[in-house]
Amino acid sequence: MITALSGDTSRLRATVGFVKEQDTATLLQLLLPGLDGPELRALAERCDFSHAALLVFPPDEAALSATLAACGLEADAPPRPSVIVRERLAVRHKRSAAELDVGILRPAVECLDGARRMVEVFALTVPPGSDLDSVAAHEREQQHETHVAFEVATPDPLVLRGLCAAFGRYGASPDGGGYNPHENGTVFYFSAPAEAKAAGYRRVELYVPGDHRDVLAAHLDEHRRRQPAETLLRLLTGAWTTQALAAFARLGVADAMDEERAVGVDELARDIGASAPNLATLLRYLAMLGVVGEDRDGFRLTDTGGLLRTDAEGSMRALALMYGGPFYESFAGLDHTVRTGQVAFEQRFGENHFDHFARDPELAELFDRSMAAGSRMFDPLPVHPVLTAAAEGDTVVDIAGGNGELLGRILSAHPRLHGILLERPHTVETARRLLGAAGHAERCAFRAGDFADVPAGGDVYVLSRVLHDWDDDRCVEILRHCARAMPPAADLLVVERVLPADGSASLATAWDLHMMCNVGGRERSADHYARLFADAGLTLVGVSALPLDGSVLHVRRTGATNTGSKP
Repeated sequence: MITALSGDTSRLRATVGFVKEQDTATLLQLLLPGLDGPELRALAERCDFSHAALLVFPPDEAALSATLAACGLEADAPPRPSVIVRERLAVRHKRSAAELDVGILRPAVECLDGARRMVEVFALTVPPGSDLDSVAAHEREQQHETHVAFEVATPDPLVLRGLCAAFGRYGASPDGGGYNPHENGTVFYFSAPAEAKAAGYRRVELYVPGDHRDVLAAHLDEHRRRQPAETLLRLLTGAWTTQALAAFARLGVADAMDEERAVGVDELARDIGASAPNLATLLRYLAMLGVVGEDRDGFRLTDTGGLLRTDAEGSMRALALMYGGPFYESFAGLDHTVRTGQVAFEQRFGENHFDHFARDPELAELFDRSMAAGSRMFDPLPVHPVLTAAAEGDTVVDIAGGNGELLGRILSAHPRLHGILLERPHTVETARRLLGAAGHAERCAFRAGDFADVPAGGDVYVLSRVLHDWDDDRCVEILRHCARAMPPAADLLVVERVLPADGSASLATAWDLHMMCNVGGRERSADHYARLFADAGLTLVGVSALPLDGSVLHVRRTGATNTGSKP
């Protein structure tokens, strides 16, 4: 028994350490690999990491208190009965629930991020000589009741269904749950996907204050009868989400809402000129996805939905309109692309997307704004060692730099540097206007042209989200233009989404499909890019991660691969 109690103490200490080190967003990413960006923020808004749990087996209440004290924990109340764990143990070990004395304690822990969380201790009393020793031995080995828990901030049925659906989209599967009348709380259990990176924690709990057995019933039904057809059906509705977000943006709903005050549907419908019942249906769907929140006063924007406002910093409204517009239409021809190798966009619109957008000024502007909508990828780039090491008066050449979003960030971060932006004529004028408004006009030159016109003599060259537009032969041609223009000591920074070598979930894999269908390009692995660079007389020096599953590949001319500052 001394050994067993010692084992419980060491397990409890490890759990305390785990709770201290985690925060909500980090833990969600560990449990649900691939979760990132807006959906991560939406989940983190809806639920908070509250505790980690384990089951211990004290002979009596005094021994339990001693174990807690040895781990620096103090219970502020006597144990309360645990209905859910007691019933799970009874089923698992074919015992009567009445003979299982299971209590719950939730001592508090001060965490490294300043939050106050808990360790949830389930205690099955195992008196000396009890025939429950075999139960304790099995549970210590299997750790069935070890889990991490998130408390739902807004216990609304739509929110709960949306959270359950989001967990399912990232590989978590329903694993039971129940209602505890002793504390008036509802628990939803999930099994984490096999690729989860939270070592030792395979079960996830959503804890919801109050009685939500109506929503729980559907969760338990899915746990009992989950079929591949249900998974497929959820996947098939992805197109509905794209169009719901595009309609939300196109109708200007986000612009008529804010994040501080809830707005009633009737008022909102009048403001945007929409049918109130139909708008309510759209908003309820978007509430399930975390784009809007709902309370008794109406609907309000979440941080995620706020990105669809026209005036939002880092607005993604143009991206929603583009993905719900031309690119959505062309995706209907994905099977044509897979079958023939031809680009579906060109089949649908009769020309490639660059020419199609260039002929329509409004569409061209939308495309440029949609490219800028992913600008969060650029956040760390201005502090890349190549740029921080650049000397006074060095020139950064942004090749096909769009409206100047990235070059503007670099020039703002480094007032000692100058810039040259190379782009198509109509886009150059937009960039000239925007960079001038940002105060960079005197330090920036503008060149209208193609890849053959890459300016020579620069110190740092940038190719951001360009190479993925083209096949390998065209990429090598573009890179050779860069290599010819680059002095021996110049650096080239290539920004792309890089396909993971291990096949793990990544936005790059999704964009690979998009590029194939709509542009005729592709995403590539780092090794693939290295081969293209070598064919152009360049050498890959290093790869650094960027937000939104982006990467920056540092490239130099072959034979000049030192990574230090230039002489």
